[in-house]
Amino acid sequence: MKQVDRQIRSVLVVDDTEIIRDLLVDVLRNDGYHVDKATNGIEAVEMVAKQHFDLVFTDMHMPRQDGLTTARKVHETDPTTFVIVTDSYPDKLSHATLNEAVVGTICKPFDLAELRAVLQRVEDIAASRSASEQGATRSPSKVLES
Repeated sequence: MKQVDRQIRSVLVVDDTEIIRDLLVDVLRNDGYHVDKATNGIEAVEMVAKQHFDLVFTDMHMPRQDGLTTARKVHETDPTTFVIVTDSYPDKLSHATLNEAVVGTICKPFDLAELRAVLQRVEDIAASRSASEQGATRSPSKVLES
């Protein structure tokens, strides 16, 4: 997909594990996304309060603030931001994780094809939301799960 055709342009990656965070940042940047990173959920929410991000990837298990709390606070700060929760424990990622703040989940370690498939599904949701002019008053659709 050409960058100009994208609905999702700015991405924030939140993970306390440097190697995972930097790997995801590198892949997304190589695919043409504008990417910032945060080392914990508190830092991420502060960043979202200062700058709009189309998408946030947040790890589920982090010190100081877990991924679901981070997702909820990101959604409260900017309801138009999509949030994907990542986790190394697939049995803990369930439909219960999907709520108005979280549109999808992805299990670590993930491969590039899986990551790109999730990104494409978020793009599809964003394009649909844009086309129907739902705006910031509604939550993103909850249809993603890897």
